[in-house]
Amino acid sequence: MPARVAVNGFGTIGKRVARAVSLQDDMEVVGVSKTKPNYEARLANKEGMPLYVADSKNLNEFREQGIEVEGNLQELLTKVDIVIDCTPEGIGRENKKLYEEADIKAIFQGGEKHEVAGLSFNAFATYDAAYGRRYSRVVSCNTTGLIRTLYPLDRMFKLDEVFASIIRRGADPAESKGSALNAVEPSLHLPTHHGTDVRTVMPDLKISTMAAKVPTTNMHVHCIHAKLRKSNVKTADVLSLWDQMPRIKFVSGKHGIKTSGQIMEIARDLGRHGGDFAETIVWEDGVHVEDKSLYYYQAVHQESDVIPENIDCIRSMMEMERDATRSIRKTDKSLGLV
Repeated sequence: MPARVAVNGFGTIGKRVARAVSLQDDMEVVGVSKTKPNYEARLANKEGMPLYVADSKNLNEFREQGIEVEGNLQELLTKVDIVIDCTPEGIGRENKKLYEEADIKAIFQGGEKHEVAGLSFNAFATYDAAYGRRYSRVVSCNTTGLIRTLYPLDRMFKLDEVFASIIRRGADPAESKGSALNAVEPSLHLPTHHGTDVRTVMPDLKISTMAAKVPTTNMHVHCIHAKLRKSNVKTADVLSLWDQMPRIKFVSGKHGIKTSGQIMEIARDLGRHGGDFAETIVWEDGVHVEDKSLYYYQAVHQESDVIPENIDCIRSMMEMERDATRSIRKTDKSLGLV
């Protein structure tokens, strides 16, 4: 029997998670929720996603605007096995009591603190730890991108220390708020939270981070310096390792791909839904090993890189697949990432 899934919050992440769930043969979207009757609520109707209102007092407002609504969030929660909370930062913590009352499992997103679930999820690193759990938290887009390249490096070569500078997009493409149009905004709380978040998944890794917002909307870019414990590691060894890993893709400046904008153009050319690029993108000719120091650049599409992780997290928590590799392969095939 397919896992019955609810998506609480049909926004930037939620609508992508719901679409990804609908592509799986071992799970189904029972319903999605919205707070306001905006265009995404209409989109849920158009895409055949049963729509529920987060707050019952807004039910008539939806119906007055011609938006079909099945009921309220509490009613939806009685019909499912697991809920994916894709609400804005901090709201998931408040929603947890609803999930406890409904006696269902829940997955939270990276905007929530690790403590809300007690386990932070990445399919490479903590799939087994999430198996059968009641609550998990899929780490943020930047943390997901960092772990995808750092975890195999640490497994193969051992990492003594990592420093990452994160060049953050100022806002998502659909947003009108964020960084100033003609400014760079450094994060002045140092070191930034990204390293701490990586350690919720890789607790033994010594990592520190800095970050700055820039006036772009398409991707984050990471500039990474990793100190390798193992000697005699060559650039080709690192590239070969990553080439064997799922959810890591190479681009090359030699092929004319020098910017994050050009990477997103590739996604559109590949016919990806919404122009998404869920893989972590590494500039192949921007990887260099010198002595025990590894330098590289990678790009992260903030709207989509956590989507396959949510699918694998469902499969692990619901005890639908014991082996992480098989789940990753199944998810990636369904989402066209292979």
